Amino acid sequence: MTSIAFIGLGNMGGGMCANLAKKGHDVSAFDLNAEAVARAVEAGASAAQDIEQAVRNAEIVVTMLPAGKHVRQVYLESGGVTDCAAEGSLFIDCSTIAVDDARSVSAEVRKLGFDMVDAPVSGGTAAADAGTLTFMVGGEDDAFERARSILDAMGKNVFHAGASGNGQAAKIANNMLLGVSMIATSEAFNLARKLGLDAQTFFDISSKASGQCWSMTSYCPEPGPVPAAPSNRDYAAGFAVAMMLKDLRLAQEAAKSADAAPPFGGAAEAFYTALDNDGHGGLDFSAAMKRIKGEI
Repeated sequence: MTSIAFIGLGNMGGGMCANLAKKGHDVSAFDLNAEAVARAVEAGASAAQDIEQAVRNAEIVVTMLPAGKHVRQVYLESGGVTDCAAEGSLFIDCSTIAVDDARSVSAEVRKLGFDMVDAPVSGGTAAADAGTLTFMVGGEDDAFERARSILDAMGKNVFHAGASGNGQAAKIANNMLLGVSMIATSEAFNLARKLGLDAQTFFDISSKASGQCWSMTSYCPEPGPVPAAPSNRDYAAGFAVAMMLKDLRLAQEAAKSADAAPPFGGAAEAFYTALDNDGHGGLDFSAAMKRIKGEI
């Protein structure tokens, strides 16, 4: 059993924290939202009143936070994790933030004598609840090996992507690909329908042909072919439009700094920006299908 502090109990963090507790770890949970903390306690964690109480006896600190500024605040500001953590504790940040932010925070943390990995996730809330997330991890080899058993308790796939920040690089490149492929998949279903093919027939063909992709076979944006997909729950969010847009914006920022040119990634960002601006940020990102059909 490992003593773990878990900070950030939102839609993703809540399920992740619960799985650590279910696996028998001693989890101290903290969030500014008291209801989120209460849910963590119901799942088997103990409640912490603040960061100091959460981390003071922890061997591992796991964070799942909204943005880079929150990661910096939680770890490096007065009263934050590095002020209160026990000597030798390992920090695992599962937030999705800019590559440069991840690298700069990690560098500052190491100067203070702690090890840290960036470990953003893929899989959405369903995978967070089920403990089947994919983790993309950046950090030193020793830190990754220390983190692995904790990540295994929350996911089914754990990849070491290389040095600090490379987990974030893998995450935003992957999600840029996902955003583009979801739009293309939606366009393909719409075209097939307008040409006289019903959705199931097109799915049966294309899912076995060269157009096959995760956006089709696992998360089909057209209602019907994949019963578990959000399209069959009126596009209730597993991974919201607003979250996809965040990742696409991070990808565009990273592309500029790296002198890369992702025109389709830029087009996907513009597409999801329009959906978000029109008030659809809370829908699942596969609601791209509804926009392409002209329903929203």
